[in-house]
Amino acid sequence: MEIEWLILADAAQVIGNKLYLLGGGWDRISPSKDFPFEQRCAIALAMKVPWNETNQKHTFEIEVCAEDQTTEELKSIAKINGQFEVGRPAGIPMGQEQRIQLAIDLRLKVDAPGTKIIIARADGAELRRLVFNVMPTRK
Repeated sequence: MEIEWLILADAAQVIGNKLYLLGGGWDRISPSKDFPFEQRCAIALAMKVPWNETNQKHTFEIEVCAEDQTTEELKSIAKINGQFEVGRPAGIPMGQEQRIQLAIDLRLKVDAPGTKIIIARADGAELRRLVFNVMPTRK
């Protein structure tokens, strides 16, 4: 399995296997309020499921972590998981991969500035990471 894209956005939804994004592609937050604060956001991702893995249940997990500035260890601040199953539509060529898209809305509690990392996993395997930064409060 492969993740084609992992995108941060202000809002996202998937309708009819089409991804709709609002304010997508950002990689930093410059808050105007003091810490801690809540940040509404969305994570959009697309996975390619190989032909021989269709018509089977799979698990996914999206974890948002904060990097400790002194030890560089990761602390989990949010975790979303679930299951999906992708079928094979009638008439598609044998061996063709199938795409599944997910849009996940979040309210992240942000305690401090620093590096945050989104880790995407499928069936327990880490497939992709996305880094974003929370800047110090603007006054």
